[in-house]
Amino acid sequence: MAFTGRRLVAVIYRLGVLMHFSVSSLARVLALGLLGAAASAHADCPNDDSGLTLPAGFCATVFADDIGHARQLVVSPAGVVYVNTWSGRYYANSPPPPGGFLVALQDIHGTGKADVNRRFGETLQTGGAGGTGIGLYHGSLYAEINDKIVRYGLPAGALVPSGAPQTVVSGLPLEGDHPMHPFAFDASGSLYVDVGTATNSCQVKNRTLESPGIDPCIELETRGGIWRFDAAKTGQAFSPQQRYATGIRNGEGFAVDTAGHRIFVTQHGRDQLHANWPDLYPPEQEATLPAEEVVLLAKGGDYGWPTCYYDPGQQKLVLAPEYGGDGGKAVGPCATKTGPVAAFPAHWAPNALLYYDRKEFPAHYRNGLFVAFHGSWDRAPYGQQGYNVVFQSLAGDKAGGKCEIFADGFAGAIKSPGKADHRPSGLALGPDGALYVSDDVRGRIYRIVYNGKGAAGAPQTVPCPDTAADAGPISVDSSKPPEGTNPDAGAVLPVPPGATKDMVALGNRIFHGEEGGASCTGCHGADGSGTPLGPDLTDQQWLWSDGGVAGIAATITSGVPQPKQYRAPMPPLGGAQLSADQVSALAAYVWGLSHRGASTSSAAHPAELIIPGTKIYPENLTSTADGRAIIGSVVARTIFSVEGQLADLFAPPNAVPTPKPFHATVVEIPK
Repeated sequence: MAFTGRRLVAVIYRLGVLMHFSVSSLARVLALGLLGAAASAHADCPNDDSGLTLPAGFCATVFADDIGHARQLVVSPAGVVYVNTWSGRYYANSPPPPGGFLVALQDIHGTGKADVNRRFGETLQTGGAGGTGIGLYHGSLYAEINDKIVRYGLPAGALVPSGAPQTVVSGLPLEGDHPMHPFAFDASGSLYVDVGTATNSCQVKNRTLESPGIDPCIELETRGGIWRFDAAKTGQAFSPQQRYATGIRNGEGFAVDTAGHRIFVTQHGRDQLHANWPDLYPPEQEATLPAEEVVLLAKGGDYGWPTCYYDPGQQKLVLAPEYGGDGGKAVGPCATKTGPVAAFPAHWAPNALLYYDRKEFPAHYRNGLFVAFHGSWDRAPYGQQGYNVVFQSLAGDKAGGKCEIFADGFAGAIKSPGKADHRPSGLALGPDGALYVSDDVRGRIYRIVYNGKGAAGAPQTVPCPDTAADAGPISVDSSKPPEGTNPDAGAVLPVPPGATKDMVALGNRIFHGEEGGASCTGCHGADGSGTPLGPDLTDQQWLWSDGGVAGIAATITSGVPQPKQYRAPMPPLGGAQLSADQVSALAAYVWGLSHRGASTSSAAHPAELIIPGTKIYPENLTSTADGRAIIGSVVARTIFSVEGQLADLFAPPNAVPTPKPFHATVVEIPK
């Protein structure tokens, strides 16, 4: 079996090898024909180091990297890219880079990469936590920081502000599920601010099995909508009086048309229809309902939340179960709510929106919308989706057709919240027509341009999946076994006292969604090592019990309505209807995850490749159809063609090499 370059990385990681996958080593392998299929695309985009898949004629570069959890961004007329970064429980309270949360990036040599990287603004030491929203208006830089939107003056020719900011709006809500505040400006000088909801669906008990909705939902007085302020004024205080539109659960993405009057906003659809209402929705509808949306903002508009959600199969708003809905048939008051301009597959998480009105991209993209999808978590145990940038054409105020996948490959080998390499979070347009995309996992900024090379005629587009498509097969993350990547991977987990191997095996199936209807992997990851939504279950650091089976079972049964360190509440019984025996089995499995033996090979102490008579550190690894391993070592300037069992090639650190019956053919790497 042969592997692509991306799959190659996953294989080498699984074998415990510490890899540095360099462009130079890839070039040498290309010379040998191992990855020749990529040569043509590389020739069209010689500086493309992004790893993205784009339509023909487009190229991308990594404009900047490792700048913190980069949220939204904006580009000045001079080409300076300003980025807002964030910290806190969305990112497991990981420490931010030193310096301010705001970042100024500039490419002064025209290479497609930032030569200048300056941080400014509030820091962790001054009480800052960063934010999401950022924008430019009348020569000033506006940014969200904590519960405020502030304004910095930018002197002519200056890269960063020199003075202290002025507070434009203060007192924005920070509690609950959606504490971010993206914003946009219109041509009249109004400042529109997203104030996301504190809850999933305004239940009496948030994200809890069959908890009814609060009626009326008093949360809507201060959450779940768009607020309007005056961009020119300072000292404005947040209050219910400035609410402009309501019924928007989380409107992170704004796009303003060329005239500055039409404003489009994304709508993150609600979660957990099956998890909280299993009698009304089968498990697969957890992954397929409701649709994500783009709406056209209107004064006084009501877009449905929490009373309604958008069913893509029926193409209409239907009544939510918390408010008397029957699983998708009843409409009731939803008939008077405003539906979307465009709908997208469920749970993709539209974090940013951009109206493209430039001429640098082909005419196909003109006056349409780019949408950055952060990627799903609530599709578990089915395969996660999104983690891409799509293009949506417009026909007036409506969708002009089905959306298209424009840029993909951000996540790398695994599309999941805890394992994605990068997740799109912001979009911005440069003065030269370039599209910038931010990533809030590792703080990468991508720059996408069109050079036309390799393109023939109209763009060859890839349509988005049908919004009414089924959930697909249950997906257990095959790139890393649930038991880990240590030498005992695949072995039976430890069995706690009083339990049996069969209980642990049943718990494994429940954890991965194969039985019971729970979606544990959505928050804890397929291997239990945690995601930004939920904690690591493998490290024996327990937040709600002593780590014993009884304590774990009690936590599963009662849930975690108010997490201490993470943003996603855990519903009782994992949002499913687990029996007492299933709870015990799941607790035994989680106990086993936390008690498996420590790996003898890790990123800090990698396994070493042992071939009789020599020892090398591999740069590249692939295999052939006849079972040979092809291993490249730049240090040894050698390609090894090895016959034998691939797993037996690797020894843990400090191990004494054991001779194996291998035959290695040595090929010199071309200079």
